[in-house]
Amino acid sequence: MFKLPWQKSCSHEKNTPNISAGYCPDCGEYVQNKWFITRCACCNIKQKTIVKNGKIISDTKFCRNCGSNSFVVEELNNLDIVNINYAVVLKQVVEIRKQSFIQTWIEENTFAPIKLLPSY
Repeated sequence: MFKLPWQKSCSHEKNTPNISAGYCPDCGEYVQNKWFITRCACCNIKQKTIVKNGKIISDTKFCRNCGSNSFVVEELNNLDIVNINYAVVLKQVVEIRKQSFIQTWIEENTFAPIKLLPSY
């Protein structure tokens, strides 16, 4: 994907929401999909969820059932058909720590006799 100069980061559009995590084909970063839903804090009814300015909020300011204006954000482990209309997905880049190591091996010749070190 061609990145324009004013774009700061990859949007990971080619990572489908049906997988929990995977590598982005555009930038190569490991991206994890997390699903969130909002519920009314008073009556626990599901609300349609949106992301606005990087925050997960309810689509409406007040609950359609009881009129309360306080909501609770809940993370879903897996998305099912019941919650698909209410949930929102966030694509989070997971930092993978690369460890450097040195590997050595000894080649043994089974036909040659082993020479011992002299002792003093």
